[in-house]
Amino acid sequence: MRRTFIIPTALLLSALALTGCSAASGGYDTGTVSEGPQPAPATDQSLESSDGIKSQTDGDVTDRQVITTGYVTLTVDDPPNAATEAIRITESVGGRVDGRNEYAPVNGDKGSATLTLRLPADTLTATLDKLKALGEVQEISLSSSDVTMVTQDLDARIKALSASIDRLLGLLATASDTDTLIQLETAISDRQAELESLESQRRYYADQVSLSTVTLNLVTEQIVPVEAPDTFLSGLQAGWDAFVGFFAGLLVALGVLLPWLIFAGIITVVVILIVKRTRPRAVAPPIE
Repeated sequence: MRRTFIIPTALLLSALALTGCSAASGGYDTGTVSEGPQPAPATDQSLESSDGIKSQTDGDVTDRQVITTGYVTLTVDDPPNAATEAIRITESVGGRVDGRNEYAPVNGDKGSATLTLRLPADTLTATLDKLKALGEVQEISLSSSDVTMVTQDLDARIKALSASIDRLLGLLATASDTDTLIQLETAISDRQAELESLESQRRYYADQVSLSTVTLNLVTEQIVPVEAPDTFLSGLQAGWDAFVGFFAGLLVALGVLLPWLIFAGIITVVVILIVKRTRPRAVAPPIE
């Protein structure tokens, strides 16, 4: 019975050592990807992940993974309507809207709107052309970040870790010793948690690569201050405009005051009539 217990334990330790070495050789690490990408090991055959990313032994990358972000500012006549149209364009090409903010008019303008758009990377240029037609372009800024090495490293880690879990599951199916079962289940649970974390990071990069993030700012024309005249003709024009404006304002004031003037006149006439009626008549002196 003692020999029977030693043999499965020895097999378990050997299996854990092999799976650990296999995971390490495949780039498995308990750290996160944010610590910096590590190159995947060279193999005799190309590695292909579920996302279709391949890495060759000579390091050549056949499918670059690029994250594109950008900012676009347009001057439009009606920001709310332009925002609605921009959303329609985004959804028509298979994108989505991650954020929408609208702002009330300030200093006499018509307000503004800001949209966070996720646009398909393969049709980004064509979609931007449609968005630019909504108004007058003030600013366009695009930047790209190549994450090919990061995604390649994640794919290698996921592949190696999946193979390690499969081997442990095979040992678990044939194990009969309680201690061996506990050790195998613990190792599988730890690796499964790491695998889910890596797969989550890989899905994040896949989403960022497939859908570019564009911040669209929709603004209106700013109020331009009136410039002071600097020539005789401009001064004459400014004086004439002031003259016309003065009399236009005077007519407006007269129109506002006219009902009150008429009412005051009627009251004055009534008061005068009452005073005349109540005043005693003067008696003429007798003629001698």
